[in-house]
Amino acid sequence: MNLSPDEAQSALEAIQLMTQKTRRSISNSGITLTLFITGVVWLVGYACTQFLTGPLVAYIWAGLSLLGSTLGVLIGSRMGRRVRSPSTSVYARRIGIFWLLLVLYAAAVIAVARPADGKQVTMLIILFIMIGHFAAGMLLSYSYTWWALPVTALALAGYYLLPAYFYLWMGVLGGGGMIALALYIRSRW
Repeated sequence: MNLSPDEAQSALEAIQLMTQKTRRSISNSGITLTLFITGVVWLVGYACTQFLTGPLVAYIWAGLSLLGSTLGVLIGSRMGRRVRSPSTSVYARRIGIFWLLLVLYAAAVIAVARPADGKQVTMLIILFIMIGHFAAGMLLSYSYTWWALPVTALALAGYYLLPAYFYLWMGVLGGGGMIALALYIRSRW
């Protein structure tokens, strides 16, 4: 099949328009609120892990996780009602299943590997989360992947070079990174 330059240009413009519509749909889907909430959970949770000790830290993480999950489900269900396209619903379901399976695989790896301490568990979780964001970005938009590799590199650097401040490092880097990504998606997409 031979296309004229005008037909090729028209097809490219149609693809770019569809990509932009998809990005706007994602931006307006509540992902920015979910990223922001998760970023705050990480920022507060890891800061508490850095500076507090004992069972209080577990209670704080449990409370933050419960609050973040509840808000995520409420936002997701509320924003899901606004979706009119059946294909968007299918993609949302697939993305949800992908993240659920990734969490289950991460838990299995942690159970098999039996990390020696909380920092190793944290690092494994971060690696799985970055793999998930990278995979999602490869499917949705390359601009969603740009931050996964540097965050992974910086997390590893903090793990090996700043072990005494690793949790604070991850609170600022991971939590702050998610908050920054939410603001970026909201303003640029």
